[in-house]
Amino acid sequence: MSILEIIKNRRSIRKFQRKEIQRELIDKLGEALIWAPSAGNLQSRKFYFVSNQKIKKELAMAAPNQDFVATAPLIIVGCTDEKTALRYGERGKNLYSICDTAASIQNMMLLAHNEGLGSCWVGTFNDKEVAKILNLPENLRPIAIIPIGYPAEKPSIPKRLPKTELIKFKE
Repeated sequence: MSILEIIKNRRSIRKFQRKEIQRELIDKLGEALIWAPSAGNLQSRKFYFVSNQKIKKELAMAAPNQDFVATAPLIIVGCTDEKTALRYGERGKNLYSICDTAASIQNMMLLAHNEGLGSCWVGTFNDKEVAKILNLPENLRPIAIIPIGYPAEKPSIPKRLPKTELIKFKE
């Protein structure tokens, strides 16, 4: 598939097969995460790969109405590293590190889709509870929970706004 086809065909998956993800593929997901661009190449992001069932259930409980999170064979929690990002002041902490983490997650989700995996970006969760569950140091702030596994569903294509509403040219 072309990159644009991968982008257009990726869907949020909330139902997963009970099938483990091979370690080689998990390592590829990690590669996709670390090769995303970052402000000043600070790489102010950290990722936690969770396969422990007890921790997965706790993470699902910290994400209201997102019980499906615990059913994925793997959960990746993306965190900003606010200490590293402070090199760029408040903007680094409150914007750049979030953008950096988001770019990493997008890379990983596109690779996952291309490799036959499904994922879903979960942003509704209790930050403090997730930090406690993962025993995060104070400088790490969780911004996304990404359950990953082999899809057990094929969601329909979501409606998109027309490009004319989203893109403006200034020539």
